[in-house]
Amino acid sequence: MTSDTKQTGPVATETENLHAVIRRARFVLFDFDGPICRLFAGHSAEGVAKDLVRWLERQGLRGLLTEEERVHPDPMVVLYAVNRRHPRSDLVVELEERLTQQELQAVPSAWPTEFADPLIRTWSAVGARLAVATNNSPRTAARYLDSRGLADCFMPNVYGRTQDLDHLKPHPHCLNRAMNALGAAPRSTLMIGDAPSDYLAAEEAGVPFLGYARNGDKEKLLRDAGAEHVVASLEPVLRILRNQV
Repeated sequence: MTSDTKQTGPVATETENLHAVIRRARFVLFDFDGPICRLFAGHSAEGVAKDLVRWLERQGLRGLLTEEERVHPDPMVVLYAVNRRHPRSDLVVELEERLTQQELQAVPSAWPTEFADPLIRTWSAVGARLAVATNNSPRTAARYLDSRGLADCFMPNVYGRTQDLDHLKPHPHCLNRAMNALGAAPRSTLMIGDAPSDYLAAEEAGVPFLGYARNGDKEKLLRDAGAEHVVASLEPVLRILRNQV
């Protein structure tokens, strides 16, 4: 056996496994921010987090956050922190709505993930039923899909953040809602996500998982969480799907 054969063996096996995962999928659940687009590509997520912190400070609630939480670049960290201290409160409702408005403002400058649009259209065209299962606001995902002419591939099956933040991924709540609406069995469903929380939610729901990692750091996080199938681009997924037609 040559060294080339040794190198290509695992690659061939991984490709075969990817083929199998895609062939079995009759229902496909997409995470939104990552596999479909980069929502905050032109509207800084760090800026959104700072806005939420400033809003809390104007309410006289600076002390709700630790110093680390006040400077964290992820706005969801702020929302989670407030929910832990005041679960299901009016304060959480107001903060969540403020985050939703910032997400909606980010839609026009969001970057489509390469190959996502044709992949979605192709999967829909060959008869798969699609849904979005996201921790973003469903209003945000729906507006983006409409702006790209993709709404008919999904609607009305867009499931996202509600005011009950305990149901955000890694909780499988939005995946289960999507499958119930689609009439989907978990083993005939595929979840595509880019974060460990997506993988863990899929595991809990009994759904096969395909990780999308646009860089090495994201791939490591997914692999460390336990994800077996991870791609750096959606292009091979699209190619496999087109070859099946």
